[in-house]
Amino acid sequence: MDIKIPEHLVQYCQNIVKPVSGNPFQIEERDKGTALSPEQIRRMQEDILHLKKERNAVLLVHNYQAPEIQDIADYVGDSLGLSREAAKTKAEVICFCGVNFMGETAKILNPERIVVLPDTDAGCSLEECAPAEELAKFKAEHPELFVVSYINCSSAVKALSDVICTSGNAVRIVSKCPKDRPILFTPDQNLGSWVAKQTGRKMILWPGCCYAHALFTAEAVNQAKKEHPEAKVVAHPECLQEVKDVSDEVCSTEKMISYCRENPAREFIIVTEANMIHRLQKECPGKLFFPLRVRGYLPECRHMKKITLSKLLDTLRTLRPQIHLSKEIMDQARAPIERMLEWS
Repeated sequence: MDIKIPEHLVQYCQNIVKPVSGNPFQIEERDKGTALSPEQIRRMQEDILHLKKERNAVLLVHNYQAPEIQDIADYVGDSLGLSREAAKTKAEVICFCGVNFMGETAKILNPERIVVLPDTDAGCSLEECAPAEELAKFKAEHPELFVVSYINCSSAVKALSDVICTSGNAVRIVSKCPKDRPILFTPDQNLGSWVAKQTGRKMILWPGCCYAHALFTAEAVNQAKKEHPEAKVVAHPECLQEVKDVSDEVCSTEKMISYCRENPAREFIIVTEANMIHRLQKECPGKLFFPLRVRGYLPECRHMKKITLSKLLDTLRTLRPQIHLSKEIMDQARAPIERMLEWS
């Protein structure tokens, strides 16, 4: 396969995920939200639940959201589970607690419903790594490509794709791709390389990555193993290959639940966003979970941190901000998402 990704795209993606000094996860003070007392949290949760019922809203929450938001969700899960829930909901309002591309996906699957996201500035480094105009240009130069796009991308990129995937179903999706066409996997090269190994399919990999998962190192994992010698290491496939090589299990966040529940080990080192541990603790009682810190910092996604309890309450009060997409984009993007759901 002699199709190459242009060097300017490689440099572009590297600049997006370039390490910084200080907190490597780039959590700013304004993203932490105002510290709330337990009583304030309880009252806000009650108000949110009241408004949710009043609005006939469903609250869909990603595994990386803060515990106080997870605890009042109608559904907590990974991108695949959230997509399925969005596709089948009968609620008048979909309130999505995650990042922008997740809200867009819900809107694409429910064009007639109101979809709100507490902070539309909650982006994603993977989405940034794949500008739709660059993908369109690359496809025009190589029309033979079959484009598989990780769900962590914009609606415009979804519209240019043949099928969407998540970390939970990527192996299954790629296994079903046409054998007579070269595959372009966008935008996550780390997930793509893992899928290629699992399926034996050669793929052209877009050079994007998750800025947070790319910070984990094999050295950090090995140090954590010394501190917790009985623990199993469970890593997300967005991690670097060196991390996956020293892990006991590589899987989506949803698979982490079943793996940790069924594994006889009592201790686990979790190599993904730290808020995943809240759900693990709830669903796997009696087991211990340790986040993999980087330079002493807790691995939290700066984009997920933008969603706070106070913003969620304001969103349900005002039904703002809403997700709006053109009919053309939604129609074009819906087909590859529905294909994913069919193939899953």
